[in-house]
Amino acid sequence: MSETTTVGVLGCGLMGSGIAQTAAAAGLPTIVREVSDELIARGKGAITGSLNKLVEKGKLDAAARDATLGRLRFTTRVADLREADVVIEAVTEDLETKNALWKELDGLCRPATVFASNTSSLTIAAMAATTRRPDKFVGLHFFNPVPVMKLVEVVRTVTTSDDTFQRAFAFAKQVGKEPIAAKDNSGFVVNLLLVPYLLDAIRALERGVASVPDIDKAMQLGCGYPMGPFVLLDFVGLDTTYKIAEIMFTEYREQRYAPPPLLKRMVLAGYYGKKSKKGFYDYGTTPPAPMNLGL
Repeated sequence: MSETTTVGVLGCGLMGSGIAQTAAAAGLPTIVREVSDELIARGKGAITGSLNKLVEKGKLDAAARDATLGRLRFTTRVADLREADVVIEAVTEDLETKNALWKELDGLCRPATVFASNTSSLTIAAMAATTRRPDKFVGLHFFNPVPVMKLVEVVRTVTTSDDTFQRAFAFAKQVGKEPIAAKDNSGFVVNLLLVPYLLDAIRALERGVASVPDIDKAMQLGCGYPMGPFVLLDFVGLDTTYKIAEIMFTEYREQRYAPPPLLKRMVLAGYYGKKSKKGFYDYGTTPPAPMNLGL
């Protein structure tokens, strides 16, 4: 089993930038591909800002920050990832988009290169089947914010070889994470259990069980959760949650994965959570105030 020495990352958004930062901070040369120079600048800025905050808090010295940034290389060319030992995909949660990239990379990368998707809801088999290396395909599901969250779900599909799975597991440890093994089912472990909980919170709000802040407070103080379901929904993104729920409902056809009507209406209205400044809370005020959702 060979050790990973070079990492390729597809996508430099919220998850991709976090994965790239984590790999580079672990001492690995990391090549990051985005579709435009504008998105590269945004992703690079996010990584630099994240590292600067660690320096300000005394958790990282300036030399380590500069060394991490020095291990990162950004490109708009998919072909520049051809020398990576492992390529991690963190693009939009759309199977056609992902598979188009995998097909292109399959013809570019060395036969030994491991392909890994950071998908949170699609099955790994649906991507592996489009390549000529289904035995080299695995899921590596990181959690947001990637530099902070320790968990990585290492997802094995029916075609994943023992060596590939072990290499992926070892890679997760190599970048300082705590890996767990998961089967290739939509949602894996965390989202399989988390998504119905979040959707049930929305349904409880629709039924008038309690207000947004009271449901949040109940789950924080009653269950010891670090944040309530609506704060978490706003953090994850309501549009992201809606898309994940739709994918999981299509997979399982179980009502608990069906997006509630309120979630759909909020996404249509552009209420995506913190990233749009409006979700279940209004982030244009300090502290954020519950939104008037007409319930």
